[in-house]
Amino acid sequence: MSEDFHRIRRLPPYVFEHINPIKAKARANGVDIIDLGMGNPDLPTPDHIVNKLKETVLDPRTHRYSASKGIPGLRKAQASYYGRRFGVKLNPDTQVVATLGSKEGFANMAQAITAPGDVVLVPNPTYPIHSFGFIMSGGVVRSMPADPNEEFLRVLDRAVRHSIPKPIALILNYPANPTAYTADLDFYAEVVKYCKAQGIFILSDLAYSEIYFDDAPPPSVLQIPGAIDITVEFTSMSKTYSMPGWRVGFAVGNERLIAALARVKSYLDYGAFTPIQVAAAAALNGSDDVIDEARRIYQHRRDVLVDSFGRAGWNIPIPKATMFAWAPIPEQFAHLGSLEFAKMLIQETGVAVAPGVGFGEYGDQYIRLAFVENEQRIRQAARGIKKLLGGNDASRTNVVPLNSVK
Repeated sequence: MSEDFHRIRRLPPYVFEHINPIKAKARANGVDIIDLGMGNPDLPTPDHIVNKLKETVLDPRTHRYSASKGIPGLRKAQASYYGRRFGVKLNPDTQVVATLGSKEGFANMAQAITAPGDVVLVPNPTYPIHSFGFIMSGGVVRSMPADPNEEFLRVLDRAVRHSIPKPIALILNYPANPTAYTADLDFYAEVVKYCKAQGIFILSDLAYSEIYFDDAPPPSVLQIPGAIDITVEFTSMSKTYSMPGWRVGFAVGNERLIAALARVKSYLDYGAFTPIQVAAAAALNGSDDVIDEARRIYQHRRDVLVDSFGRAGWNIPIPKATMFAWAPIPEQFAHLGSLEFAKMLIQETGVAVAPGVGFGEYGDQYIRLAFVENEQRIRQAARGIKKLLGGNDASRTNVVPLNSVK
């Protein structure tokens, strides 16, 4: 009776369970924690979205059960967004489902399509639900490289040829969390061609489609002719419109996969609160000025972080997209691994980060930094980093080795 349940045994402790108690203890002791760990947008939700919520919630009819797959107006708004942004035509009735954030959408899609023992190809490192949604559903995960280059395609072919049974799906995530890698249409075209020939579904996470810093916006895999025959893509309003707590996302694409997701959801939920869905539709149908402003702020924070941390002695690769930087651990602390280095950062500098190992074992030499503090706080964090990098003996450590953490 004391053993963990079957599905719980397949889930390691979430990496932040090791970090959060340290942050809480430091705060309780009066330490000013600069939290660059969780990708939790600090920008306010735009006024016109909040005002639409206020207006709608006054109507008591909106307090009743909503629609599991999303109200028609919201699904139409998402279809219109895909038409404007990507030139992709979607049927809002059969090719669009509103989800309780993209995380819920991924987890429920995994439930819908995965049989015990099914193999799914997942980037490593990647956002945890990409792997654990399928693990919780009884699937088997095979790691893929996260970088969308020629090696990716070679590994994809090798993975398919040597997997028994043959993989049912490939997960894509560009712009990528945590690595900030981006993909172009040529890459997508090759992947779609291969997966169609092999009968493999593509599940694409496009949550960071609007947080980019180059002139060319990130594309959708659904722009590739024929991709919709095998693909569902997930998006989120959390980052685009600074609505993380509202829990609004979408799955769009192949009708068969969308129908399977909708059926699972029909047993599990009645959709988001209707006023939230109405406000989300207002966001999608409104001006893009608020998106442009959020993008400008994140780009400025990125530039400040890269510059100030670089001056402190920690060179940060410049991300082209997302609200994250994916940074190698400074050489003198690389032996610690990402979890122990993250613990030390909190203890020594008051700066909280996300350990790369939380996104897969191939992320253990990296740290994810989120642009969720303002310019002054980022510069303050850099001053603490400078003291750490300049004042520590690389051989000294008072932290517990990673393999001893239970």
